[in-house]
Amino acid sequence: MAKKRKTSKSAQKRFKVTANNKLLKRPTRQDHFNAKDSGNDTRRKRGQGQIEGSAAISNIKKIISTR
Repeated sequence: MAKKRKTSKSAQKRFKVTANNKLLKRPTRQDHFNAKDSGNDTRRKRGQGQIEGSAAISNIKKIISTR
């Protein structure tokens, strides 16, 4: 009997799979030490970025898949 693969909880919190099967992640350096940043820097840090590269995407999807 094959063992079930456990979901990596840390990866599950960092990445999101969209309905069209794209992979999104939040850019780094957004959480703290932002008081000194200008308004333009603060606005640029908003949102999420798409991950490129088929090898990286397939590896991350294996880690976070729950099926």
